[in-house]
Amino acid sequence: MSDATSAPPPMEAEEENAAKGLTAGTSSPDKDAPRGLWSDAWHDLRRNPIFVVSALLIVFLVVIALWPSLIATRDPQRCDLARSLQGPSAGHWFGFDTQGCDVYTRTVYGARASIAVGLCATVGVALVGAVVGGLAGFFGGFWDTLLSRLTDVFFGIPVVLGAIVFLSMISLSGIWPVVLVIAALSWPQVARIARGAVMTAKQHDYVQAARALGAGNARLLLRHIMPNAVAPVIVMATIMLGTFIALEATLSYLGVGLRPPTVSWGVDISAASDGMQFRNAPHILLYPAAALSLTVLAFIMLGDAVRDAIDPKLR
Repeated sequence: MSDATSAPPPMEAEEENAAKGLTAGTSSPDKDAPRGLWSDAWHDLRRNPIFVVSALLIVFLVVIALWPSLIATRDPQRCDLARSLQGPSAGHWFGFDTQGCDVYTRTVYGARASIAVGLCATVGVALVGAVVGGLAGFFGGFWDTLLSRLTDVFFGIPVVLGAIVFLSMISLSGIWPVVLVIAALSWPQVARIARGAVMTAKQHDYVQAARALGAGNARLLLRHIMPNAVAPVIVMATIMLGTFIALEATLSYLGVGLRPPTVSWGVDISAASDGMQFRNAPHILLYPAAALSLTVLAFIMLGDAVRDAIDPKLR
């Protein structure tokens, strides 16, 4: 009898169980909690097929640039003139070029130099542009005028023409002269974007509050302003990376960028640019040109996807 009276009625038991479930549910993290800029951008990027396809392609290109021997076992410098301009075959999928070098092997190994130039030039452009534009936008006044006029001077130099002039004047060859010239002539666009982003970010209330609490200029710029102004710089740098890879190929095609014996897509396209050779053996031009176009397209698509995810105005 005492057991029957001590047990709660069925309705009260259901209410108690519902209360326990409600309490357990409230203790779990809220799935609808607001996300930050980067987490929200990553949430959108994972669901964007353009980002997924371009990211997978870029990962593949970076892997073969670092370890080309994974898919190409021959030496790109080993040539046989007896096989000059031979077409694709079972053992040599892309055929042979004018010097009798395996086109497939050179196309795979060419990714290393072309992507290295694009990545290094992009890092240099992003650093120089972010520093110059950030300082100009943060301090304003005299420093803004000085750095903005310096940016205008470099902005007025055509990148391709300036690169041809500077690379023709120096006797050094290799990747680094090309990287330095591209970075020295391409940072003004990033600087303008960084300047505008910093000028906008420094007007926010949290920056004024940090200044009122005694934060110095360095802390304000590095801890409060730049983390919230770097997104446009990252987007622009991602888009420019593909442009720099195409620019390296252009300079190499014109004979002032990378030069033999360096293996790159631009060098191979330049060697295959003779019209008579192209008519007789179009494979020597089509395969390195296709690899270059695919790489540039992948980086531009990645930059567009990142821009759409980060820029709130485009959502």
